[in-house]
Amino acid sequence: MTAVASPSAESGVSAAGGKTSGGRLRSFLAIDTREPFITLAQTGGGQLLILLIALLAVAPYFGNWEAVLAVGGAMAATARPNFRGWILFGSTWAIAFIATGLGANDTLGNIGGVLQREQVDVSPALLGTGFLLLLLIGAGGSLYCVRRAPQSLLARRPLLMLFTLEALLCSLASLDFMQGLPAVVLWTAIFTLTPYLWYLPYAIVDARSRVPSSPLIQLAVLRPFWNFTYLPFGKGAVYLRKHLAQTPRELAVTQLKGIKLLLWANALFALKDGLGWGFQEQLQTPTVAQAVDAFLSGQPHPLAVGWTTMIVSTARYCLKIATWAHLFIGIARLAGYQLPRGCWRPLESRTLMDYFNRFHYYFKELLVDFFFIPTFFKTFRNHPRLRMFFATFMAAGVGNAIWHFTRDINLVFTLGPAAAFETYISYAFYCLVLATGVGLSQVRASQGIRPSPTVIGRLYSFLFIWSFVVCMHVFSDESRNHAFGERLSFLMSLFGVS
Repeated sequence: MTAVASPSAESGVSAAGGKTSGGRLRSFLAIDTREPFITLAQTGGGQLLILLIALLAVAPYFGNWEAVLAVGGAMAATARPNFRGWILFGSTWAIAFIATGLGANDTLGNIGGVLQREQVDVSPALLGTGFLLLLLIGAGGSLYCVRRAPQSLLARRPLLMLFTLEALLCSLASLDFMQGLPAVVLWTAIFTLTPYLWYLPYAIVDARSRVPSSPLIQLAVLRPFWNFTYLPFGKGAVYLRKHLAQTPRELAVTQLKGIKLLLWANALFALKDGLGWGFQEQLQTPTVAQAVDAFLSGQPHPLAVGWTTMIVSTARYCLKIATWAHLFIGIARLAGYQLPRGCWRPLESRTLMDYFNRFHYYFKELLVDFFFIPTFFKTFRNHPRLRMFFATFMAAGVGNAIWHFTRDINLVFTLGPAAAFETYISYAFYCLVLATGVGLSQVRASQGIRPSPTVIGRLYSFLFIWSFVVCMHVFSDESRNHAFGERLSFLMSLFGVS
């Protein structure tokens, strides 16, 4: 999928050549382009100031000790570049082990649920940290094997092998006779492996490259300290190495950009909370799930309320994606990585493909790397349009669905495989429609068809894209309380169709 918009572009220049009002504000706040700030950032006092501002910006959302380790690790890695690998490794795995031991992540909560159901008297913290250590050892061993046997199936098909392992573990753990300690062991292995499922393939690809990173760096950026989600913000060691600042000036500019991004994330968090306070607390606007419940009970809200719910919920979800992406990339920039932003002006999207690229850049990159590219180079070589559409569909549809299902693998434990798949039908439908729309948009772009640059054309693009996003949000709002038919009926009711 071609990148029609660069998330790393941060200028305020409009298409007409002048500066917009937003551009003037960005110019005023452009501390990364002003020599006094760049010079200050290269001094000890400037580094201390950056550290303090970053801690204040990150702590409310990461937590105090996590913020100290994440921001401190990032700044230490740039202050002691000769020990970068050890600092990154120590920061990443210190956060992982401490969070697991303290129950500050969802892994330990899932393990606790297994122990409670199977009535096994074992410390969840001890079990969780033990399996995390096994995962670290196993990851190191896998990378060693890949370096020794670069043509092995694991080296050539890392994601497929990991999916197969995950599927086998889930199948065994879901068998009726699997109870007690064996069930605890299997589910603990699943819950420990899943957060790293999309990081390990990047490390394996790096390990079999011509100029691989050191094993220490490869392990250091498995779910690195700046990111505690299941999505690799910053991809893998190869990508990070290519984007590492090389000179003191480049590092200063990168860290100033990181501070700007962290502060912008705080502003967006405030906007998101303000929308929640204003609409849901003061105006009593229901959530999407509450609006669907009211519709199903025969007491639907007025159409204006229903549409307001959809628009506000979509806006808050988009802000959530943007704010966390900015926090993660902001910390990575403090560590010296000149990474593109994770979310870049999605309101300026001109096509669905443009929206998909702007809204969640690193998610799009993951889908491109592991679904689009392999499909594009192996299927329909004599049919270029079909080839482009199918590869895009595999990424935006199939890859999208697989990522979200594995992220919520705990539902297979709590509900069982069949019920977990049933709750997922709505999101699968969302992926189907999104992939079709993005695929058609990609084919049109490959044929040179571009949206009109006029004011009317831009307005049409905005209304088309965001009407699509708002309408489809009812199928992707992350709740699992309603069946596909119930969601579809609610959406149709907003158009006056009973």
